[in-house]
Amino acid sequence: MFLPPTHSDSWPLPQTPYEAEALEFCRAWLSGQTEFTLHTSGSTGTPKPIRLTRVQMQASAYLTGQTLGLQAGDAALVCLNIHYVAGVMMLVRGLELGLPMTIIEPTSNPLLDFSTERFAFTAFVPLQLQAILASSSSPDWLTKLAILNGMKAILVGGAATSPSLEKALHLITAPVYATYGMTETVSHIALRRLNGPNASDLFTALKGVELGTDERGCLHITSAATNGERIQTNDVVDLIDPTHFRLVGRADRVINSGGVKIQPEQVEHVIMNQLAKLDLGSESTNRRLFVTGLPDERLGQRVAVVYERGAGGREQGNYNLDSDTWVLLQEAVRKKLGPYAVPKELIAVAHFSETPTGKVDQKATVAQIR
Repeated sequence: MFLPPTHSDSWPLPQTPYEAEALEFCRAWLSGQTEFTLHTSGSTGTPKPIRLTRVQMQASAYLTGQTLGLQAGDAALVCLNIHYVAGVMMLVRGLELGLPMTIIEPTSNPLLDFSTERFAFTAFVPLQLQAILASSSSPDWLTKLAILNGMKAILVGGAATSPSLEKALHLITAPVYATYGMTETVSHIALRRLNGPNASDLFTALKGVELGTDERGCLHITSAATNGERIQTNDVVDLIDPTHFRLVGRADRVINSGGVKIQPEQVEHVIMNQLAKLDLGSESTNRRLFVTGLPDERLGQRVAVVYERGAGGREQGNYNLDSDTWVLLQEAVRKKLGPYAVPKELIAVAHFSETPTGKVDQKATVAQIR
């Protein structure tokens, strides 16, 4: 569905319930509605409704436009779920910044049905971008790559990007940014360049965003998009200076093994980096995994790796993580993070449970194996 940046009288009739919902929000916005109720994704807790004001959402939209150099007339592809803040804010940016919008229902490969279209701006979740890049052997790959390279900016959010995905991004010349934000901050408040000579492991706060940490080292955020209120997160960070930080992990995911606190995201990063170095093929380096703490009578919690076997539960799905590879992964963690962080157990599940936005639901997935 294509929405030109003109009065809603020129908009097309919706062909699906999803298009009808998108048009309903857009018309509510143009009518001047002052408050909107959105829902958190549920990736770190029970989904909950949050009321955001029009002023907050406008502040976020204009800040994004200013940061990325978006101008009226720049075409936007909206392919994130409009039931959540990331998708809704794509609509708001289009309406407020005068961006013609092509709106499609979320799919694993959003560019599958496009060939000659050109966009200046879009936002993906990592799995979508991964699916696009995985199609490099298809006959129309150069067409898809041209669509990506023609953009002013590509945002990637909703989940962490894997080392293998970041490595593959060298194919794209357009700027690709990882986002940091949440429903409470009205989408992203910081960006991290993922490709090109300016790639970095540090997030840079958008203009006017104030950052700080609490006694746990967890980030708090104050900005116009939060109505000037301080939003306290559970994200442990290395705050380098007032505008730059490195994301370490979530405080509520810390594993206490034998009295030693271990940040599972750091273990995950070492493992994914090692898999990428081993170059075991896309099925290995792109496989989803996470590190968790499982009950242990001696240690309290033991470090375990849970990975997605996938592909219909094929037994050979384990071939990339055989005993020799497992030993290499354990040794990589030992060298980088010390003996207490070394995972004691490797667990394969057929498929990860997911939240409505496609994030891995770790609690539900762990419940499968108990």
